[in-house]
Amino acid sequence: MLDQSELTRYNRQLIIPDIGEEGQRRLKNSHVVVVGVGGLGCASAIYLTAAGVGHITIVDFDAVELSDLNRQILYWEEDIGKKKVEVAQKKLSKLNQGVEITPIFAKITEKNVHSVIDGTQIVVDGLDNLPARLVVNSACIKQRLPYIYGGVSRLRGMITTMIPGKTPCLACAHPEGPKGLGVLGVTPAVIANLQALEAIKIIIGHSPSLAGKLLLFNGNDLKFRVYNIKRDENCKVCSSVLSA
Repeated sequence: MLDQSELTRYNRQLIIPDIGEEGQRRLKNSHVVVVGVGGLGCASAIYLTAAGVGHITIVDFDAVELSDLNRQILYWEEDIGKKKVEVAQKKLSKLNQGVEITPIFAKITEKNVHSVIDGTQIVVDGLDNLPARLVVNSACIKQRLPYIYGGVSRLRGMITTMIPGKTPCLACAHPEGPKGLGVLGVTPAVIANLQALEAIKIIIGHSPSLAGKLLLFNGNDLKFRVYNIKRDENCKVCSSVLSA
C-alpha cells in the first residue's frame, strides 16, 4: 500500500490515468539495474528514483573526474576522486529516501554479470563500450530480462528496447553507435530520460514503444527518427530464445 507521504510525493503521477495507484505500487515493488553511472546512467537513475522505483542497483568501477562534470549530473566538484557509485548512492537516497539504492563498485564481466542482474526486472544501459554491453546483453537473454540500450556521441544518440525472444538483441541488431569524439551534456540526458520512460512503462504493464525499433536523435536539427529492426534468426546469442 502507499502511505500518505507517497500519495503526496507521487500525486502528479497518480493522477495520470495510465499510472494511478496500481501503477505506483508496481513501481514501488520493482527492481531496476543501471549498469554504468556516467552521462546516461546518472540521468536515468535520477528519474527512476524520482518516479519511485523501489529498488535501484547502480554499477560502476570509476571515480569522479573533472572532465565528467559537463554531463554526469550526480557529481560535483567536491566529489572528484570519489567512487561514482558511492556518491550517486548518497545523492539518490537524499532525493528519495523511500527508494533502496544498492551501489556495486565493480567492472561488469562474464563472471559477475549474472549475480549483478539477478533478481531484477529491467536492465538500463549506461555503459560506454561495446564489449561490456555485449556481456550484459547475453546475460539478459539468458535471464529473459528486458535490456534498454542507449548510446551517445556529440549531439547524437540512439535507444532501443530489447525483449528476449521478441526483439533483436544487441548481438544481432548491431546498432552502430553515434560516431565522433566528445559529447554535449544534454545529449545523454535526452536519451537517458527516454530509457527511464521505457523502463517505467514496462514496470507498470505497458508495452515499450521501442521494442523492435531503433530511435535516432540528432541534436543538430532536433529530429527524431525511428526505424524498424529485425532479429537475426541465426544469432548465436538470442536465436535459441523463443517468443513467450
